[in-house]
Amino acid sequence: MIRVSALWRHPVKGVGAEPLQSIMLRAGECLPGDRAFAIAQEGATTQGEWAPCRNFIRGAKAGSLMAVTATRNGNTHNFHHPDRPDLQVELPAEGNALIDWITPIYPANRPTPERLVTATEHGMTDAAFPSISILSDASRTELGAAAGADLDQRRFRGNIWLDGLQAWDEWDWIGKYVKIGNAVLEVRERNTRCRATHSNPQTGAEDQDLLRVLDSNWGHRDFGVYSVCTTGGEICVGDEVFIHDRPEP
Repeated sequence: MIRVSALWRHPVKGVGAEPLQSIMLRAGECLPGDRAFAIAQEGATTQGEWAPCRNFIRGAKAGSLMAVTATRNGNTHNFHHPDRPDLQVELPAEGNALIDWITPIYPANRPTPERLVTATEHGMTDAAFPSISILSDASRTELGAAAGADLDQRRFRGNIWLDGLQAWDEWDWIGKYVKIGNAVLEVRERNTRCRATHSNPQTGAEDQDLLRVLDSNWGHRDFGVYSVCTTGGEICVGDEVFIHDRPEP
């Protein structure tokens, strides 16, 4: 039996992961509140429309950001990092305060974090469509065994984690539909990983080279899949999951 083992969202792209027990998905949108904001770096031109990752600060550029945790309650956002005092801000109004907060843990040799951007319903996800990422605990365990480490889910910045399937079964899901509760998601493509996975979410320090591990063991750098919500509905941790060839089984 396949079940949802965890739900995560990332209110500010690259700055903090937030665990959830349930969330209401909406057709054609990313997971609500996920990547709702992003911090544009020097030279970025976007004002909220979707733009590629290179325009924003993120864990691939600053592993220290991987240790940020976040919670959101309406416009109020709380941020925690082991090397910084806790921060509570109203977003987007106090975006500059968030930028000031991350500056001491952001590399000086990277383009300067410049301004907070409010995303559309698409969210500032890594894919050029309103994606919701789905990942497998079994695949994470197998990857961890190859790396010689217990890999925290937060390394992968995913949304929906599933337990109860065989490792790498998700590679066969492209073009299929995942039903969770009343929600249905169409699996579109694989998720190619970046250096953000190298950093430990507890400390922000690089302690793995998972791109090399993926490449040397499986011949690619993919982990997890991107999906699109085709039918909205509430999903919860513990929900049973069904895989179908058609949107309406």
